[in-house]
Amino acid sequence: MKVSVNWLNDYVRIDKTTDQLADMLSDLGFNTEGIEYIDGDVIIDIEVTSNRGDCLSHIGVAREIAAATVQPLNIPDIKFAEDNSDISEFTTVAIEAPGLCNRYTARIITGIKVGPSPDWMKQRLEVLGVRSVNNVVDATNYAMIETGQPPHAFDYDKLKGKQIVVRKGVKGERIVSIDGTKCDLDENMLVIADAEKPVAIAGVMGGLETEVSDTTTTILLEDAHFDPVAVRTASRKFAIKSEAAFRFERHIDTERIDWASQRTAQLIIEAAGGRVVKGLADAYPVKAQCPRLTMRLSRLNKLLGIDIAPQTAVEILTALGFAPALDGDTAACTSPTWRHDMHREVDLIEEVIRSYGYDKIPVDSKIRIKVAPPDKREKFSCKVRQFLNGCGLYETISVTFTDGDTAAAFSGSQQGHLAVKDASRKSANLLRQTLIGSLLKVLRTNYNTGNIPCRIFEIADTFKPSDAELPDERTKLAFIMDADFRQMRGVIEQLVAVTDSRAKVEIKPADMPWADSAGEIIVGGKVLGYAGIVSKKTAAKLDLPDIEICAAEIDFTDLLALQAQVVTAAPLPRFPAIVRDLSLVVDEPVSWADITATINSKATAELEDVNFIGIYRGKPIEQGRKSVTVSLVFRDAEGTLKHDTVDKFENDILDELKNKLAAQLRTA
Repeated sequence: MKVSVNWLNDYVRIDKTTDQLADMLSDLGFNTEGIEYIDGDVIIDIEVTSNRGDCLSHIGVAREIAAATVQPLNIPDIKFAEDNSDISEFTTVAIEAPGLCNRYTARIITGIKVGPSPDWMKQRLEVLGVRSVNNVVDATNYAMIETGQPPHAFDYDKLKGKQIVVRKGVKGERIVSIDGTKCDLDENMLVIADAEKPVAIAGVMGGLETEVSDTTTTILLEDAHFDPVAVRTASRKFAIKSEAAFRFERHIDTERIDWASQRTAQLIIEAAGGRVVKGLADAYPVKAQCPRLTMRLSRLNKLLGIDIAPQTAVEILTALGFAPALDGDTAACTSPTWRHDMHREVDLIEEVIRSYGYDKIPVDSKIRIKVAPPDKREKFSCKVRQFLNGCGLYETISVTFTDGDTAAAFSGSQQGHLAVKDASRKSANLLRQTLIGSLLKVLRTNYNTGNIPCRIFEIADTFKPSDAELPDERTKLAFIMDADFRQMRGVIEQLVAVTDSRAKVEIKPADMPWADSAGEIIVGGKVLGYAGIVSKKTAAKLDLPDIEICAAEIDFTDLLALQAQVVTAAPLPRFPAIVRDLSLVVDEPVSWADITATINSKATAELEDVNFIGIYRGKPIEQGRKSVTVSLVFRDAEGTLKHDTVDKFENDILDELKNKLAAQLRTA
């Protein structure tokens, strides 16, 4: 935005050189893009961030300068001649779309004479690059640049029905804008209409049919507040860029619309003559509420690292319009109506230091860095990452939010998920309760690009609602593999083993909404997490390839708690082991857990390990049965085992399997 130093002097005394003023504006958060010297004036082009729509005006910039230089802000006095007639005789205003227009005002000015603008007005506009049109249009442009509120003047005699209606467009309606653009309207747009038809695209541009011309003698002056998204959508659709739309898109001061309308009327009368009809047609469905904020002075000084006197902080906030009330260590403030970006205590702290001066924060010549060793949790995280990398898994980082379909696929419902209201996350605004959904999407992306096989993991937080003020936030370790489930089980068992070599892993069957078959991962009698094979139904919902995908999720904190405080070493076995493989034919419902439990119930001290080898279904195994191959490892720590001794151990185990599980030894 370009500002005129001569113009700024109307509101605050500028006693600095151009370079000093530009530096001060940059320190206040308005970077200088360029400086021009035109007709005895200095034009500074400053960058105004999107959250500071209040500074898209000379008064807004002057307010910042006044606060930084501890000077008064001089707002123009408003005086103009009023007609004896009443506004109700001329027009009424109705808002049919209050969600898109929070306030609309109309003021009538009669007896104007359209012609060239006064030299002082033309000169101020032209040095800023604004072309002079006529005295009425120039006055509205002048008012917009001065106050930040974009007004619009309609030729009153070209409006039908003595009424203004703010409504949504109707499909099939068309309006030709002042710049000649033919705009086909629809129900998603906000328009200004008279009793018969649209006469303007709200916040973007007026219609050609009702624009002010040389024959205009009475105008209807519009000042309003329009929804920024609605204005931006229409502006982009019709490729109409206007200074008014630029300001409406960044919020305007709803509460001071009446004052801005009076100021515009004053400027029109000064430039074009006329009298203002008494009263204002004002539709204001929901009055703007100013948020209340507090700032602790102790927090101010602690955060900035310097001591700012309480009175200095109060003076700065007062100059910026926050009306602070000091009570001990706390300054209670009311955010001014023109500030839409104030939400937290730290926002007030930023306001104070901007005006006080960032240059007053001391800078040390040396940077001191305190070196701290990694804590237990960080060391363990590195250990887990190294282990999983060694197993062929790659770490990924994904977004904390998920969409409704993914949430429902893994919990059975979207209900019960915490959500954010951020408009930028309308489709993926749920805080995830599991990491598996995010990992499966990463796997899908890798498969789509031909990056296979894909085996990935993630360590991140999940969030579930709780009765406390904050959600139940838990760190989880999840990984997925496009491989046989036995490989995933091996990764899980070895991960637990490298954490605590004495711990034993048990996977107990459990139901999971996303899995064909799944189980709880139990270590030491405590559920550590769960693992399973992703079902075809879940895979189809996420558009995953038709392959076997295994997934697991473990509570990272519980895994960390397994770490053995003392690591002990055992000597290598002195005597050889005898391995016996048994192919057992059992009923289909019999699980691996049933088999191992039965074997262990008859196990002697010489049974060192029980391993799963494979499953076979098909001929000659009858339907409803399956063949499970088990490997038994026997070893005697005191001497060499003999085969006839192991034969007895094996027969005892087979008898127990036959009695409890109706297992038969497969011979073919």
